[in-house]
Amino acid sequence: MTTPHPLRVLRLTASPRGAESESLRLSEHILDALSAQSGNRRLELSSVDLNDVPHVDGGYARMLASPRGAGVPHPGDSLHRSDRLIDQLDRADILVIATPMHNYSVPSSLKAWIDHVVRIQRTFESTPQGKRGLLRDRPVYVAVSSGGYISGPRARQPDFLRPYLHAALATVGLNSLHCFTLEGTALGDDALTEARRRAFATVAEYFGRSLSEARLPMPG
Repeated sequence: MTTPHPLRVLRLTASPRGAESESLRLSEHILDALSAQSGNRRLELSSVDLNDVPHVDGGYARMLASPRGAGVPHPGDSLHRSDRLIDQLDRADILVIATPMHNYSVPSSLKAWIDHVVRIQRTFESTPQGKRGLLRDRPVYVAVSSGGYISGPRARQPDFLRPYLHAALATVGLNSLHCFTLEGTALGDDALTEARRRAFATVAEYFGRSLSEARLPMPG
């Protein structure tokens, strides 16, 4: 009997709080749900702490500004790092992003990763009709934590994080994105307990419904 290919999952963590991160905790529930739905396919998980990813440098910026985006990567420079991060993303069957909301949008650590992987002539091309992604589509699950409320009748602050991620990832061809939120983490212990309960229940409901109706992606 042939052993099924593993389901390759890339998880990006953007919180500076490490193991205490609520977005990390929520992403663990997403991984558990994926594992439960994967049947006899094991999960092959690669986790990347985005706080260890440096921002792009001047050489990378000059490469992007060149007419054809040409450049030769050298070990240790931004272009080489960009290639490695793109290759890592391209190998994944599923992308999971665990991120807090910082000042209404993504943390700088996640923005640094986006700047590395959204790259002309590598992950997207410019056409007369607009930008066209060059990567194959795959499921993207985003675990978002926020100190206040960003959805529903209690929302009192802007949310640029979710629309920005949708736009940035669609640029490279990742259009199948779903966000889960854990909101109100800064409003006291009772609010946090309720926020966790609601968020974890939402994950269980979503995967119980959606993955039972659809096939998990095959390795690319």
